[in-house]
Amino acid sequence: MEASERTLEKVFPCGDVYAGNFKGLLPHGKGKYTWSDGTTYEGDWEEGKMTGKGRISWASGATYEGDFSGNYLHGFGTFTGSDGSLYTGGWRMNSQHGIGRKQYQNSDVYDGCWKEGKREGSGRYAWSNSNMYIGSWKNGKMSGRGVMKWLNGDLFDGFWSNGRRHGTGCYRFADGGYYFGTWTKGLKDGQGTFYPAGNKHSARRKSSADKNGEKKKRLLVHSSSVNSENSVRPHVRRSHSEKISNTLLRGSSQTSHRTSSLREDSALDDISVDMSFDASSRYSDDDQSGLQGDSSVAFEREYMQGVLIKERVRSISGLSLKSKKRYKFHAKEVKSKSCVDIFEGHRRYYLMLNLQLGIRYTVGKITPVPAREVRSSDFGERARIRMYFPRKGSQFTPPHYSIDFYWKDYCPMVFRNLREMFKLNAAEYMMSICGDDGLRELSSPGKSGSIFFLSGDDRFVIKTLKRSELKVFLRMLPRYYRHVSQHENTLITKFFGLHRIKLKHGKKVRFVVMGNMFCTELRIHRRYDLKGSSHGRFTKKDKIDEGTTLKDLDLTYEFHMDKLLRESLFKQLSLDCEFLESQQIIDYSLLLGLHFRAPEHLKALLEPPDSLHKPASAQATLGGMTSQGELSIPPRGLLLVTHEPSSVSTEPGPHIRGSTLRAMSVGDKEVDLLLPGTARLRVQLGVNMPAQANLKVLQDKTDLAEVELFEVYDVVLYLGIIDILQEYNVRKKLEHTCKSLQFDPMSISVVEPKLYSRRFINFLEKVFPVAP
Repeated sequence: MEASERTLEKVFPCGDVYAGNFKGLLPHGKGKYTWSDGTTYEGDWEEGKMTGKGRISWASGATYEGDFSGNYLHGFGTFTGSDGSLYTGGWRMNSQHGIGRKQYQNSDVYDGCWKEGKREGSGRYAWSNSNMYIGSWKNGKMSGRGVMKWLNGDLFDGFWSNGRRHGTGCYRFADGGYYFGTWTKGLKDGQGTFYPAGNKHSARRKSSADKNGEKKKRLLVHSSSVNSENSVRPHVRRSHSEKISNTLLRGSSQTSHRTSSLREDSALDDISVDMSFDASSRYSDDDQSGLQGDSSVAFEREYMQGVLIKERVRSISGLSLKSKKRYKFHAKEVKSKSCVDIFEGHRRYYLMLNLQLGIRYTVGKITPVPAREVRSSDFGERARIRMYFPRKGSQFTPPHYSIDFYWKDYCPMVFRNLREMFKLNAAEYMMSICGDDGLRELSSPGKSGSIFFLSGDDRFVIKTLKRSELKVFLRMLPRYYRHVSQHENTLITKFFGLHRIKLKHGKKVRFVVMGNMFCTELRIHRRYDLKGSSHGRFTKKDKIDEGTTLKDLDLTYEFHMDKLLRESLFKQLSLDCEFLESQQIIDYSLLLGLHFRAPEHLKALLEPPDSLHKPASAQATLGGMTSQGELSIPPRGLLLVTHEPSSVSTEPGPHIRGSTLRAMSVGDKEVDLLLPGTARLRVQLGVNMPAQANLKVLQDKTDLAEVELFEVYDVVLYLGIIDILQEYNVRKKLEHTCKSLQFDPMSISVVEPKLYSRRFINFLEKVFPVAP
């Protein structure tokens, strides 16, 4: 040991302990550091920084063993997550980087290249259900050339983008049939050729595709065997060794979430909806046996955004007319289902599939029509698109795996213009609702009995409607269209489509497509449905979990925000309530979502345990940044800064509501919300609105006097007006009943529209009081 090195044990004021070698005042050589929260590191040190070989164990149960450099996981090592995931491979500054293998908690396995914590480059992903993808990745998603093989034997070899089939490719079915064509964002788009099983041309293609697939697999296995320890390890000089715990564990959680999303995006648990349009390839054994000797049968098809619009049989000599018809449309008959069956258990899958088929057809039909202004006739009774979807397919509709149904689309030109007004691209709309992701059913948050579906990317909510609600909507639609045209910042729910399904020999199901205002960049920690009423407006404590939508009496916060932001909010609330009054609408709600930041009084406790303290002047912070340019952990507060379009995303979404807002705190200028160390977001009405939430706490004293205490939190608000389809005259009978039971009409949600809106605004003025 050098004379300048010595072995000591030192206890720091913050409670951290270091035992090991020192060089001067800094840990150097071998040593063990224990943080006050239970996190420990044991290994090599170099002038106060973890550098060399070592092992770190976090209080959460996660561990890492491998190379360190400048307090970062850097080089080669093994990370075991607290959720049971395991990664072994290259690292660069706390992120997976280079060649590595990760086994996720759900037993999925990825083998291949990583870049800054995301799958990027060549790689192989094997799902626990035996589905597999081998090919290129970018930003954590399948992008570039790749081969996907499903458990049922189907295989796609072609180009991908953002996790979806995109570009040219070949889809091989398990029965030996092939489809060669092009895809756009997961949907067949353009011309292609389908070769059924038994076709000689198909067999030649199969042989070639199999060889290419095996060659690609061999190349990938070879590249994965490269020794990742040969990767470059640049020396990085940074401080805050404990930043490893925050950054790494957050990254681990995000990676796990991305894997879950990938699992849904790829629709790997069963055949995708897109594949259902190729049902004509699923022939009976009798059909195929009659075609084995025919090498010239093929179908030339043309798709428009997933909808089959044209098909031609090429070189069909050797087939009788009867065989041709049977070959083209044959499918097993299904038993007729009762209207009750469709809503029981897994049978709701049929309803979801019908929604996707109908929306795909409608949007595909209306999109090519030249844009024009909406006319009064576009709102009338004749403004409908009607279509019958038999399971076997027809001249205008594709075959499918659902039940025969009738489809009706209301006011298609009106909703096409609304989608354009909301800056929603038709292809993105169809991809979101009708793509491979499918729809997810949600439990109803209210007592209406409605069924709710959520699109695979969370952008859209689909709600079933009662007949009375449909009538209210159709009567209100002309005024609604005018209102949202005149007020781009409206807080009223955005509607994108109104449809009806009638099952053969079954009931009618009406539904509306709406924007999901909680499809946000920040996590929503609390949700409230506020009506300004006290009658029954609370939630039992044993029924509350993270996803529960709470009610008026559950809200214990007051929200203070910038003066101009508040003025904009209440100006628009008044305009929206006036519109609803004019339509005799009552019983609507303000849906409020809260994203919490760290409470101010807890920040000192949450500061990183900096054992290697620097002078106090060096730790001074401004807006979450230290004087040395490093992010403080956690970020300090919320800041409003002058709007810079180039610094924030201006891409519209279903929850975005118009222009950028102005704030008094920055001199009446348009503003962005800065979350130091997290994000910079555009502030709009109902979206990314910063506020301070005051939590009132009652504390009993011995003299029985009550002292009001307040806890102050930084929050980001998301809000909008929902449930606007309940008409006043429908509730008159209920109002009379409540009065006969001696309920105070002002304590329940049954009052005439003007009184309801007045009480609604008055209640919200108490929730969002003028800042003192």
